Amino acid sequence: MQDDKTSAAPAIELIDICKSFGPVRANRDVSLRVEPGTIHGIVGENGAGKSTLMNVLYGHYQADSGEMRVAGQAVILRSSADAIGLGIGMVHQHFMLVSNMTVLENVMLGSEGGPLLRSGKRETLNTLKRLADDYGMEVDADAVIADLPVGIRQRIEIIKAIKGGARILILDEPTGVLTPGEADKLFEVLRALQRNGVTVLLITHKLDEIMAITDAVSVMRHGEIVGHRRTQDTSPAELARLMVGRDVLLSVDRGSANPGEVLLQVSELACTSSRGRQVLSDISFDVRSGEIFGIAGVSGNGQTELLEVIAGMRKFEAGSVALLGETITPGAPKTPAQIRDLRVAHIPEDRHQFGLILSFDAKGNAILGYHQSADYGSGYFLDEDAVATHCNKLMSDHDVRPGNPALAARNFSGGNQQKLVIARETDTDPKILIVGQPTRGVDVGAIEFIHRQLLALRDAGCAILLVSAELDEIIGLSDRIMVMNGGRQMGILDSADAGRDRLGTMMAGIAEAATP
Repeated sequence: MQDDKTSAAPAIELIDICKSFGPVRANRDVSLRVEPGTIHGIVGENGAGKSTLMNVLYGHYQADSGEMRVAGQAVILRSSADAIGLGIGMVHQHFMLVSNMTVLENVMLGSEGGPLLRSGKRETLNTLKRLADDYGMEVDADAVIADLPVGIRQRIEIIKAIKGGARILILDEPTGVLTPGEADKLFEVLRALQRNGVTVLLITHKLDEIMAITDAVSVMRHGEIVGHRRTQDTSPAELARLMVGRDVLLSVDRGSANPGEVLLQVSELACTSSRGRQVLSDISFDVRSGEIFGIAGVSGNGQTELLEVIAGMRKFEAGSVALLGETITPGAPKTPAQIRDLRVAHIPEDRHQFGLILSFDAKGNAILGYHQSADYGSGYFLDEDAVATHCNKLMSDHDVRPGNPALAARNFSGGNQQKLVIARETDTDPKILIVGQPTRGVDVGAIEFIHRQLLALRDAGCAILLVSAELDEIIGLSDRIMVMNGGRQMGILDSADAGRDRLGTMMAGIAEAATP
């Protein structure tokens, strides 16, 4: 348990914080103490109230009741500006950068220094140099945000917070879109910040990260704090049990596959980006019924473009894709709707851009792409009762919280948004399932459920193409694994031969011959 006797006032103390949204009680009498200069983890299931609590601390939401103290002083935060003024910064799960502006311009925003920008530019460049020297946060000031990898974008968000004077830094699911290497670099930055006296609050669902980086951890369930632990005194199994309220399998037994006929075949596929860059080159593989075919690789090596080509979302220049005997070529493309009609389901990597319409309610999102089915109405008219009944069933079966079909998609946590997308696509009984990052931003209980569901679909004869940045997920679920680097395939391995070291070598660009 946390030690109540410290030599200094807590960096943050929350006392009996309550916050509701209509009938939904997101936080219930939450009390939390964070010691100065520590890295403190906050874990819990999707919808447990973690992000709401941190948004209360950041002034984005105002608590209905309770007390907040910063460095021992009671405070009232009416806005994020109040929090920033007290030295509290936050890096949100979805970044707040202007994509068509440079790094320098993004970091300058809000401190331009006058209409000519000279003093603001000079001050910002000095800040970037200082942070690079102090914390190893090197960035190219002239780079455009849209051209930068996700890990560097996140670094810029942290730079903006530190430039604003943050001595308390909140990070909401910071590694959800990072590769393992990018996550390691982030942790180096956090340790450097800690050595310089910055207090870090880390929201994450990844228990291995909690064990690796934090000093203490608090567990939330159903809007309440259910446990505080020193990290050195706990274990992933105990934290998972506190989060979910039951024992959780941290890895699922894959069992033996029983592959059948080839349902998906990719042959000599080549594709260039809109800027003329080769993003896929000579990709060939097949996926059989009753198997999970995993694709491993550092993000940005062609996996996203490959999924988009197969789903009909991206044009390609050479090669072919055969789906259930239907061949797609550059001269004979198919739309995503036509591919869906072949009983091909698609769980996209980016749920916000391609999986949901955030302004639509849950029941509308539950039938996206399938809304013309006779099950939901006829002609131009939807049967609202049938749609709501369908959504209620999906939410119940997949534990989507809160179970309110009328709630707008943007008001669900990221993990519950993901569960809604997965529920919609897997409920269609697909013959082929294309999956991108199925457990990104999802808690351990939901990960277990999703993994079991994918394996059940495989065992029922579905051909599954799986892309994940989580190497353990690829190894744990896949029957065969293809590694990609620079838009090329480095080799295809049977799962029994695919250890982390061997896959890591291939991910670095050292190719192996494909297995038959």
